[in-house]
Amino acid sequence: MIVLVVNCGSSSLKYQLVNMENEEVMAKGLVEKITLPDAQLTHKWNGQKKEIVQPIPDHKVAVKLVLDILTDKDCGVIKSMDAIDAVGHRVVHGGEEFASSTLITAEVMKALERCSAMAPLHNPPNIIGIKACEAIMPGVPQVAVFDTSFHQTMPPKAYMYGLPYELYKEDGIRRYGFHGTSHRYVADRIAKVMGVPKKDLRIINCHLGNGSSLAAVKGGVCIDTTMGFTPLAGMLMGTRCGDIDPAIVLNVMDHHNLSTKEMDTLMNKKSGVLGISGVSSDFRDLGEAAANGNDRAQLALDMFHYQVRKLIGALAAAMGGVDVITFTAGVGENGIEDRAAICEGLEYLGAVLDKERNNVRGKDALISTDDSTCKLYVIPTNEEIMIARDTKEIASK
Repeated sequence: MIVLVVNCGSSSLKYQLVNMENEEVMAKGLVEKITLPDAQLTHKWNGQKKEIVQPIPDHKVAVKLVLDILTDKDCGVIKSMDAIDAVGHRVVHGGEEFASSTLITAEVMKALERCSAMAPLHNPPNIIGIKACEAIMPGVPQVAVFDTSFHQTMPPKAYMYGLPYELYKEDGIRRYGFHGTSHRYVADRIAKVMGVPKKDLRIINCHLGNGSSLAAVKGGVCIDTTMGFTPLAGMLMGTRCGDIDPAIVLNVMDHHNLSTKEMDTLMNKKSGVLGISGVSSDFRDLGEAAANGNDRAQLALDMFHYQVRKLIGALAAAMGGVDVITFTAGVGENGIEDRAAICEGLEYLGAVLDKERNNVRGKDALISTDDSTCKLYVIPTNEEIMIARDTKEIASK
């Protein structure tokens, strides 16, 4: 079976073509700047790369371009579109309606539209991508894989907010959590790497990147996570503020005469380590600036490391201890200094970082000392393969 994995952002489309017989990635790529005249497609296959710059007015044209290049006689990897057996879509928000991946039907599409109110930045482009694929590949099974579904095992005491109960019943106001596909992949992977059944492990996975979240996985199921009703909650991130006193929102809006949209932009796009440092949302740039004596860049890093460490402690308390802490995503997999700073002070949990072992990037690696009772690991995430696996399973039924 050959599966096309599609991840649509507001102006981008990431794709992978996966042969599920051996889970080999046949080709992958990225379409950027959709709607702009200088839109670009970067396509990679067999160790080769091709770039195309041309106007791409919408996602439907982007999908058509991707299918054209996948079947191109020079840089394609399949003879025709008919070789694609199913398409798997990343969908950010599935609300309470979807506790697992699902075959996309007309009813499912209606439910996705309803969930858009809870993820107005993310779900609409996901839906556009699905519609584009359906239009160009009628009859090919389409599967939705949700960022939220892995967290649907959280108990009410973990997902409810201290607001009037009616807001939950009527408006679905609760903690949903995100990065679920990544958290699920890492939980499966770490059990295999350690050779311990998932049911016997208490895992804290740290998905650290421009967007960051932690998940507490006990006995193979998620019992708590740091993101909330939206991906704005938890530790401060690249451009997002993370957890703040909600009264600050009203105070800032009043004092600066901001609209709800302007306040939303301030918290989502202008805050986090970018807002604190005034330098960048990229942790590599911050490390460089801090090394050159920029105090605000150092403060931003200190805040991030401190908040991650504090949240690890909270999730360890929620599970009554922790057996392994995993680091994944851009910063988690590659930020050697970031991991070292986060782990400083976790010794009370039995987690002691080995400085030599920690000198590693982007591969499965044990980074704690041999005598650590709580292990520390780097586990590169692979959301695309999880989407492909779910798609294969559901489309084969």
